[in-house]
Amino acid sequence: MVEKEDEMASILQKIADHELSVDMAMNQLKDPGFVELNYAKVDTDRPHRTGYPEVIYGEGKTASQILGIIQTMVSAEMNVLVTRVSPEKAAAVLAVYPKMIYHDTAQILTWQSIDVPPLPSAIAIVTAGTSDLRVAEEAALTAEAFGNSVSRVYDVGVAGIHRLFARLDVIRQSQVVIVIAGMEGALASVVGGLVDKPVIAVPTSVGYGANFGGMSALLTMLNSCASGITVVNIDNGFGAGYSASQINHLTENTK
Repeated sequence: MVEKEDEMASILQKIADHELSVDMAMNQLKDPGFVELNYAKVDTDRPHRTGYPEVIYGEGKTASQILGIIQTMVSAEMNVLVTRVSPEKAAAVLAVYPKMIYHDTAQILTWQSIDVPPLPSAIAIVTAGTSDLRVAEEAALTAEAFGNSVSRVYDVGVAGIHRLFARLDVIRQSQVVIVIAGMEGALASVVGGLVDKPVIAVPTSVGYGANFGGMSALLTMLNSCASGITVVNIDNGFGAGYSASQINHLTENTK
């Protein structure tokens, strides 16, 4: 909002200095804050309101629709993050924007128009098993895209809990901890009882039949006996990375 007020003050000053006509100023002030496409309204005002650009959810969109939104954001000099992009759609996008980066494990596309230096304080991303990597990398790349350092602590589930203890120093040095687990989802409670930082738990759909597509992990995390745990939806690595970034930036801004 501060940037928007500065922009309005600049326009008014240009009118006062006779550098801008009233009609020209009105055209600038009429900017609705979004670009109308036939199939989407690209929110160009979001960075002013929230500090983060709009993120494109790729699942359910065609490659041409994704390309149209990307083109609008690139033209507005906005950083681009596209989640849930299949390899086929990614190939179509990369044919037009070869400098974009496709992260195949997370199925994410990124484009950086504006440099975002990482904060000194890190976000730790902890997974129970290798099967949770897609969700973990979605969280990690989201956090990194928004200017966060990320410490990856993977495959340290409770079935071999000594692996977790071997990396506990790295986890405790972080400002926020994201814990990602499927099966019964017990890892979030264990980590929550060992650290003094906010823990964001992400249940995954990894598990055998009684896992019910992630419901067992979700309910375990919601019912955790460890304090300070917040739970996002099943497989929502993006939501965890976004929330962790907000917490990390808020912490840095208050130092």
